[in-house]
Amino acid sequence: WLAFATFIAVVVSAPVNVLSKRMPRGLAILAVYSGLILVPILIGAILIPPAVRATSSLVSEFPAYVQDVNGFVQDNEKLQDLNDNFDLTAKLDDLANTLASDLGDAATALADLGAGLVSSLFAIFTVVVLSIFMVSRGRGWVDAALRLRPPDQREALRRALDRMAIAVSSYVGGALVQATLAGIAAFIVLSILGIPAPLALAVIVALLDLIPLIGATIGAFIVGLITLFTDFPTATIIWLVFSIAYQQFENYVVQPRIQSRAVALDPFIIVVAALFGAFLLGIVGALVAIPMAAALQIAVREYLAYRRAFLSGETGSEGGDDGPEPPGGEEAGPSAPEPAPG
Repeated sequence: WLAFATFIAVVVSAPVNVLSKRMPRGLAILAVYSGLILVPILIGAILIPPAVRATSSLVSEFPAYVQDVNGFVQDNEKLQDLNDNFDLTAKLDDLANTLASDLGDAATALADLGAGLVSSLFAIFTVVVLSIFMVSRGRGWVDAALRLRPPDQREALRRALDRMAIAVSSYVGGALVQATLAGIAAFIVLSILGIPAPLALAVIVALLDLIPLIGATIGAFIVGLITLFTDFPTATIIWLVFSIAYQQFENYVVQPRIQSRAVALDPFIIVVAALFGAFLLGIVGALVAIPMAAALQIAVREYLAYRRAFLSGETGSEGGDDGPEPPGGEEAGPSAPEPAPG
C-alpha cells in the first residue's frame, strides 16, 4: 500500500504543483483528488448501463446470431471446410443453449464478489489518504531527510529525486494522452459503423490501451467480438483493418513521440520491465513497471555521476601537499639581519 501511495503521490504532485501557482496548495490538492475520484465514477456510469443492456440483448438474440453465422458459413466453401474440420457451428449451438444458465452462475459469482469489493475499497481509501499526506507534507519530509546528509550528497540526492518524479509523472501523463487518442479514434470509427454503445466501447479501448504491449490488441479483439453480433462481416472487416492500421500508427508515431521522450528508455528495457512487472503483480505491475524502470535508471545515472565527481575531486587533492607556501614565494628560513645604520 505504501508503495502504491508513493507512486500516486508522485504522479499527482505534477498537476498539484501547476494548480498551486493559481490557488492555495490545499485547494489544488482537493481539486486534483476530486478529479481522481470522479473519473472512475464517470467511467462506471458510462460502462455499466450499456453492459447490462448488451448482456440482456445478447441472451435474447444470441440464437438468432448463431443462425446468421451458420448461414454465412454454409454459403462460403472455405468456411464450410473449416467448419467440417473443427465443428464450429455445433459449438456455437451448444453455447447458445447454455448461455442463460452460465449467466445465472455469473450473477451468483458477482454476489460473492461483494465482500472482496468492500475490502478492495478499504485498501483504495487507505492508499488515497496516504498519498494525500505525501503530497501535502512530502516535500518537507524530503527536505528534513536531506538535511541529515552532507551538503555535496544533499544536492545530488535532491536532483535525482526531482528527475525521478518528473520521469514517473511524464510517463503516466503520456500514457493517458495515448489512451485518450486511442479511445477517440475508436469512438469515431464505431460511430460511423453504427455499433451500439460506441462511447462505452471506446472507453474500454482507452482503458485497455494503458496496458503495455498487449492492451491495444486485447481492446481491439473485444470490440471485434462485438461487431460479430451486430454487422458481420462488414463491420468486423472494417474494424479489423482499422485496428491493425491504428496500432501501427500508435507504435511508430504516437508512442515514440510521447512515451519514449517521457522515460528515455531503450525499447528492450521497456519490454523487459513490462513483462517483469506483469509477472510479479499482474496488470497493475505492468502499468507501473515502466515508470519505475525509468526512475531506477535515473537513480543509477545520478549515483554514477556523483561517484565520478567524488573520485575526481579526491584525485585532485592528492597532489603532494607540503604545507602552506610562505608569503611572496620566499623560501622559509632564518631572516637576514638588518643592515646597521650608517
